[in-house]
Amino acid sequence: MRALITVKAAPTPSESYGETVCVAALRLDSARPTWVRLYPINFRALSQDDQFKKYDVVTVDAVPARQDQRRESWKPRLHTLVRELHLPPWSRRRPWLDPMVEDSMCRLNRAARADPHAQSLALIRPREITRLEITPHPGWTPDQQQKIAAYANQPDLFDPGGRTPLAAPRLRGTYHYRCFDRRCRGHRQGMRDWEFVAEQRRLAHLGDRALAAALRRKFLSTMCDPSRDVAFYVGNQAKRPWVFSVLGVYYPRRW
Repeated sequence: MRALITVKAAPTPSESYGETVCVAALRLDSARPTWVRLYPINFRALSQDDQFKKYDVVTVDAVPARQDQRRESWKPRLHTLVRELHLPPWSRRRPWLDPMVEDSMCRLNRAARADPHAQSLALIRPREITRLEITPHPGWTPDQQQKIAAYANQPDLFDPGGRTPLAAPRLRGTYHYRCFDRRCRGHRQGMRDWEFVAEQRRLAHLGDRALAAALRRKFLSTMCDPSRDVAFYVGNQAKRPWVFSVLGVYYPRRW
């Protein structure tokens, strides 16, 4: 498939892969663009030449993810991935993504509750963003810690120095917003964007209060400024399809 990478979710522990990243993309080689989910990807294990960025156009062989009921889910064969080009902001991205923007998060929720095979990825325009809640991350669960330890202890012929365990971020974020559905009573969705975690690592020298303030400035004040045409990339969970998270923010300037 030929696809435009739109989201890299924050990595989560995996016993088989050490850590996995879920990537959302817009498939460009179908009759009309459609959402796809590429999973699993151990992004840190990719070589520098193979690591891709948001808004890269790539080609990759993939097969339907048979253990995932979500229709958008594909398992990539990463050795076939080729980066084709990068779309700079925002004029070259908007022709592909503006037509994908929807107004009702409520509709997605209703559909997912009625049918686990319903649409699981979308780009949703909020009517009103009330706040970005920042709270301490609780750390990995015992099950996640066990997966990390099992992977880190596996011998690796290509990395005799050992594997670096995946560290939990210090903080987590939750967007509170209303969509344009006339019956909307508000949405509260956790932030799972790779950039949200990467920004914490970049600002690791800050205390928790200063770090939370910096995250709010970037992910709320800057990205969600009224001068921007804001939309949220959202995706649901395979085991709980009615639970959606914010995977990233689309924020071109208003025309």
